[in-house]
Amino acid sequence: MRFTTIFFDLDDTLYPPSSGLWPTLKGRINRYMVERLGIREEEVPLLRERYFRKYGTTLRGLQANHEVDMADYLAYVHDVNLTDYIHPDPVQQVVLAGLPTHNVIFTNADINHVRRVLKVLQIEQYFSQVVDVNVMDPYCKPSVEAFGLALKAAGESDPSRCVMIDDLPHTTRAAREFGFYALLYGTAPDHDSAHGAFTDWRELPRLLNGNKP
Repeated sequence: MRFTTIFFDLDDTLYPPSSGLWPTLKGRINRYMVERLGIREEEVPLLRERYFRKYGTTLRGLQANHEVDMADYLAYVHDVNLTDYIHPDPVQQVVLAGLPTHNVIFTNADINHVRRVLKVLQIEQYFSQVVDVNVMDPYCKPSVEAFGLALKAAGESDPSRCVMIDDLPHTTRAAREFGFYALLYGTAPDHDSAHGAFTDWRELPRLLNGNKP
């Protein structure tokens, strides 16, 4: 394997999209905008879409256009019982344990959410570093600046020795353009969005060694 560092997205990547957790978190983002910021409920969907496209995340859009306390926002959004949605995956644990790489969580969430998710999934020991929204501040995935900060934080100088695993095609496309080997989790890649894709964690070692599953 030619890779030395793997950057893993968190939500809908280290647990399956079918868990229902991410839709729950999105619902809490909507509630925050209504309850904390006084935005009319019917305006929230279009506003979130606009912020997501322009800034990369709803949070960055809210920070740019509203008075938002980031710590309060993140605490509110992530205030859910994770065990209602996600559970340890023994297959994933075996695959992660066998990786010889420096494994980094690279997420637009914050480190508190990361720690809670990893604890529930029982995979904390397989990750030595977290690049979260605070490390990237004021940027976020999929911006070039965020990838640059992640690379620096991981102590890497050569993006071609790095892998990005994410569930969003626009993030894997950005990673690929930055020079990473990009893998899409949970769905097939569209056009040039990734070098490969997988839905079964057992496929990952073969992809990392340049073999299509």
